[in-house]
Amino acid sequence: MQVQALAKGIAISPRKAGLVASLVRGRSVADAEVILDHTPKKAAKVVKKVILSAKANAVNNHKLREDSLQIAQLVVGQGTSLKRYRPAAFGRALPYKHRTSHIKVVLSGDENKPKPKKTTKTAGKAGAKKG
Repeated sequence: MQVQALAKGIAISPRKAGLVASLVRGRSVADAEVILDHTPKKAAKVVKKVILSAKANAVNNHKLREDSLQIAQLVVGQGTSLKRYRPAAFGRALPYKHRTSHIKVVLSGDENKPKPKKTTKTAGKAGAKKG
């Protein structure tokens, strides 16, 4: 089964977030957490947050086993670009774009199998023996 989480409008450029996403793409969730904890980039904190959100969706909403979760898909797309201006010499204004990102994480894993209920057969044995 596949479960997803989506973060939109994150204030980091898609290029910077994509570099961090490529470090953990295709790995298990536990490995990804360790890698992102030790990655000194701003995007690492954001990507980890989205992965943990997908993990919580999988465990709590869809009853998947936590130890079996793998990152099936990790996509960093371009969000809206905010158009801004920077002051320049001679009273000019130079335009630039403040870029944002959309991050989508899809996890796959195994479902928890319910434990079989124990049945007691003591009532049937007591009635069968007559002497």
